[in-house]
Amino acid sequence: MPYRPRIPSPDRRTVLRGSLAASAALTLPLAATAAPAFALSGRPRAAWGVQVGDVTASSALVWVRSDRPARMIVETSATESFRRAHTWHGPLVGSGTDFTGTTPLYGLPAGEQVHYRVTLADPDDPRRTGEPVYGTFRTAPARRRDGVRFLWSGDIAGQGWGINPDIGGYRVYDEMRRLDPDFFLCSGDNIYADGVIEPSVTLPDGRVWRNVTTEEKAKVAETLAEYRGNFRYNLLDDNLRKFNAQVPSIIQWDDHEVRNNWYPGQILDDVRYTEKNVDVLAARSMRAFREYFPVSTLHESSGDGRVHRVVRHGPLLDVFVLDMRSFRNANSPGRQPDDTTGILGAEQLDWLKRELSRSRAVWKVIAADMPLGLVVTDGATDFEAVAQGDPGAPLGRELQIAELLRFIKHRRITGTLWLTADVHYTSAQHYAPERAAFKDFAPFWEFVSGPLAAGGFQANALDSTFGPDRVFVRAPDRANVSPMESPQFFGEVDIDGDSGELTVRLRAQGGSVLFSKVLQPGRVGQ
Repeated sequence: MPYRPRIPSPDRRTVLRGSLAASAALTLPLAATAAPAFALSGRPRAAWGVQVGDVTASSALVWVRSDRPARMIVETSATESFRRAHTWHGPLVGSGTDFTGTTPLYGLPAGEQVHYRVTLADPDDPRRTGEPVYGTFRTAPARRRDGVRFLWSGDIAGQGWGINPDIGGYRVYDEMRRLDPDFFLCSGDNIYADGVIEPSVTLPDGRVWRNVTTEEKAKVAETLAEYRGNFRYNLLDDNLRKFNAQVPSIIQWDDHEVRNNWYPGQILDDVRYTEKNVDVLAARSMRAFREYFPVSTLHESSGDGRVHRVVRHGPLLDVFVLDMRSFRNANSPGRQPDDTTGILGAEQLDWLKRELSRSRAVWKVIAADMPLGLVVTDGATDFEAVAQGDPGAPLGRELQIAELLRFIKHRRITGTLWLTADVHYTSAQHYAPERAAFKDFAPFWEFVSGPLAAGGFQANALDSTFGPDRVFVRAPDRANVSPMESPQFFGEVDIDGDSGELTVRLRAQGGSVLFSKVLQPGRVGQ
């Protein structure tokens, strides 16, 4: 199916001018080497931009951050003029949430462009309001023929490669914004809380990479304030704030939101940390994560912070957002013959089976924060992902994935495909039982993309337990290649409303499509 770019309408571009003007105080001068400081003025300011998350056919979550205590007010309209606007009274934001707030919108029209603006009001004098910040998004379609198109990637500000003003910051976000997708799926590693951002790094060819720096990025994150500062760091980038104002997101997390390769119950042996209990660190990071992203949850009332969920995007698409970090067992050699905890935990696996069975969407994207058949190590003997390098029958965490794949086959659940990031290159793997040691599953595809703003790495080895065939790969030939030396990667999924065909494109920064695959709807395996 030929690629048909969706061109933003003049109204869509015009409404964004207000957002950009309102956030101009954060625009990075190309000579900047340190983060700008903000002085409090007479009225609340929303200088960190706006975000929208977990958009459905009738709902969305709108996010903002203030520079002081303020009441969040959201107005929505079908037009940029905001005639006949609907007003949503949001929360009072304050120090308890680092001055961030999220307002849920309900009863929105399906398949329509929604213009919105966020105004911050002085809680003691509602007449004292700041300049509104503008954004726009599309709700999910109610009709199949409207089609869906989205992007995915992950891995932001990793390995010491932060916001470089000499190259215009995170330029890949501007490229993705111009494609005007319906939404963006971030597959994790939104921050690198364990990664220090130095003012400069000398590259192998002698060039100097310069970073915007902040106090919170000068050490590994341990305190709540330091985790908050890590999430705030990326919002210093003008490209990212413009992207957030135009493209809604679905956000999941992985390890670097807390610390590399962490698992529940881990006690750290790392001299950089004074807090050794990773569960304490994870709780602080999860709180900051929930503060800095508009994310819905399965268990809002319980307050347990779980982020695995289904985001339903019309009749064509359901997105199953996994959490392969919070409920896993300890990293190990992965040779256990019986493993009920695995990488998802028993409760999340049961939830995923149940929701896949209930889904009536044509396509069911399983958004995984780690790959299935790629061997990702943790030290000399342990493994970080699912695969553990043994090509034989499933062991360890592979047992849980085998159970899920068997369930999908026997329930004849069609239209599943796996999307992930994590490994800092882009590739396409096709899994088939005739190549596998475990054979009781239907063929499926897994697509990998990333990083967005981090070091590039060599391709990982494959584990043949589930029979992966690496149909395409583009990766550097050495570890931690800077974004100045290797392009960043993101993927695109385009579902045609008439035929139901799903096209995956693996893209490199700079506009090139590296690989494309068309999948047909309604098949158990392909």
